[in-house]
Amino acid sequence: MPDDSAMKDLHDDHAGALWAFCLHLTGNDRARAEDVAQETLLRAWRNSAVLAESRGSVRSWLFTVARNIVIDEWRTRRARLEFATDEVPDLTPSGDKTDELLLSWVVAEALSTLSPEHRAVLVECYYRGQSVAEAARRLDIPEGTVKSRTHYALRALRLALEEQGVVA
Repeated sequence: MPDDSAMKDLHDDHAGALWAFCLHLTGNDRARAEDVAQETLLRAWRNSAVLAESRGSVRSWLFTVARNIVIDEWRTRRARLEFATDEVPDLTPSGDKTDELLLSWVVAEALSTLSPEHRAVLVECYYRGQSVAEAARRLDIPEGTVKSRTHYALRALRLALEEQGVVA
């Protein structure tokens, strides 16, 4: 059982600094900072023998424990938000697809204004999902040419869309 006077000294000597550090760690969220500080002091109470034997600073031990508590909370929260790939939700769109159809017509119209070389590069790289190397092989042009044509084709496509009144 820990010595109550040692815990009182610990509290008196380090509580203010620990509180300020916990506020900093939690982005000034007072409720979370209180929880972190309370858990840190609880662990100090449970490990008072380690603190008594410690050659280092008690304050640095407290700060390390508080920091680890915040990191553990963050990891736990992140793990709850993530999901395994075998549990991917079905994102099949439902309902009216009129907007998608109209947008595809507008993009097709803008693509038709591009040169055949620019259009071919965009079709390979964006619509067929080919890599630069695969597009270069299919179009029988160097990879550097695919890259530069893609750059200029995207600029031309953006201008064509702006002329049609489409803005990002």
